[in-house]
Amino acid sequence: MRCPQGHSIPVVGGIPRFVGDDNYAAHFGEQWKRYRLTQLDSYIGKPISHDRVRRCFGKLWPLVANSCVLECGCGAGRFTEVLLGEGARVASVDLSQAVEAHLETFPINDRHLLAQADILALPFAPRAFDFVVCLGVIQHTPSPERTIAALYEQVRPGGWLILDHYAFDYRWYTKTAPLFRAVLKRMRPERSLRITERLVNALLPLHRATAHRPLQRAIVSRISPVLTHYITYPELGDELQRQWALLDTHDALTDWYKHFRSREQIQQTLEGLGARNIECAYGGNGVEARAQREQ
Repeated sequence: MRCPQGHSIPVVGGIPRFVGDDNYAAHFGEQWKRYRLTQLDSYIGKPISHDRVRRCFGKLWPLVANSCVLECGCGAGRFTEVLLGEGARVASVDLSQAVEAHLETFPINDRHLLAQADILALPFAPRAFDFVVCLGVIQHTPSPERTIAALYEQVRPGGWLILDHYAFDYRWYTKTAPLFRAVLKRMRPERSLRITERLVNALLPLHRATAHRPLQRAIVSRISPVLTHYITYPELGDELQRQWALLDTHDALTDWYKHFRSREQIQQTLEGLGARNIECAYGGNGVEARAQREQ
């Protein structure tokens, strides 16, 4: 792919590649290539991703139809499916090889663009999108503040930035997970995923047995690095519980960057960018926020 100024961008497997594969998100790419359907609402038969996106949009949800949306950190497409289903035109980007799994389910067409790209060097003209959406991603980038600024730069005047971020949780530092993470995140992605699978297969029965016993559950969660959803999503069947546990555990144990921010810090970052109509609150995986660029 070439532009009039002479820049040349490789298109591999039908996907424009603005970055190489050897980057800090390689572990995420490996897991999504292996489990590309696991978190899609259409696969599990439950509106888990739909409900999360709708909650983050809040009162803006009716505006999604026919809007132009930039989705950053698209992974295998759990939120892409929701946005396309609501009638949006979506440009999806991810830093990792997850774009290959994404393309299998959501082909490029007149309503959907896909590229492998870095949020800090996005291949789009600035201030061009009605909505810029980034969920489950910013805490895993080198600098959350720089990432939020880069995302905000893509919002058109009058448009909105929708994001979330991990909040501070002292319990993380009382578990064995940080010790496992110190080792697994330095392994090759294929090997770390195999180890995560073994951990989940070995320890998930213990989590299942103690899921509705608060004291025992608290003890097990300190000793085991496995993350589960028996309480948050009890509607998932046994196999989906295993797959969701594997994905979230692998996320937690192999992310190269893991940042935490308070509601006040996210609010201050958005205010510093000049955003208005900021709504920022604790919810979901930590802090959820939306902010508008001035007309």
